[in-house]
Amino acid sequence: MELLLPDWTAPANIGALTTLRAGGFSPAPYDDGQGGPGLNLGLHVEDDAALVARNRALLGRLLPSEPAWLTQVHGVTVLDAAALPDQPTADACISSTPGAVCVMMTADCLPVLFCDRAGSVVGAAHAGWRGLAAGVLEQTVAAMRARGAQEIMAWLGPAIGPGHFEVGGEVRQAFVAQQAAAAAAFRDYPGRPGKYLADIYQLARQRLAAVGVTEVSGGGLCTVADTRFYSYRRDKTTGRMASLVWLK
Repeated sequence: MELLLPDWTAPANIGALTTLRAGGFSPAPYDDGQGGPGLNLGLHVEDDAALVARNRALLGRLLPSEPAWLTQVHGVTVLDAAALPDQPTADACISSTPGAVCVMMTADCLPVLFCDRAGSVVGAAHAGWRGLAAGVLEQTVAAMRARGAQEIMAWLGPAIGPGHFEVGGEVRQAFVAQQAAAAAAFRDYPGRPGKYLADIYQLARQRLAAVGVTEVSGGGLCTVADTRFYSYRRDKTTGRMASLVWLK
């Protein structure tokens, strides 16, 4: 199994990682992109559920507990990873309980991991453009602060890069209507009038800065261009990676 570790200055009691495609049990089109089996962690993409369970069990060997798997719907709901309801539906979770694992699944959307400088609260958010525009990052930060978190830092995991994220004018307007500075994160798509290339990393940094989170790392890996990652935009039928964070 191949892993990506966040390049942030988190306290020593923070565990965090993002999975890649390679090293699991899933066949094509959920494979590793090189002809070998893949580590698909999503149960909702028509992969064999038994193989997904084996992939999740393989990942589980690295974790203190079963991750707080959620049904993600591009919303702004934030749940406690240590106290999930039945059939949890949310696009963010937090925890101040050691051993409880926050997790987000992605295949082009932006996963954002959080912790505070004191190592007392962690969080994870799923930020596609809809959730990002609706405030999922702000809601996650607010939930962490309600638990006493101060000096929050964030890591931006692998997502669709600015050279591949084609969007329409309605997406640009959704952000610019809230923050005029968001216009800088969009550039005209050459030869495609009315279309733009969006920088989801820049948009996330702007939204975080607006709520006082300025220690932000990551944000340089494109899921479409780099075949180590699953990408819905590139492949359509594909698996899901996971980004996870927990208190040790």
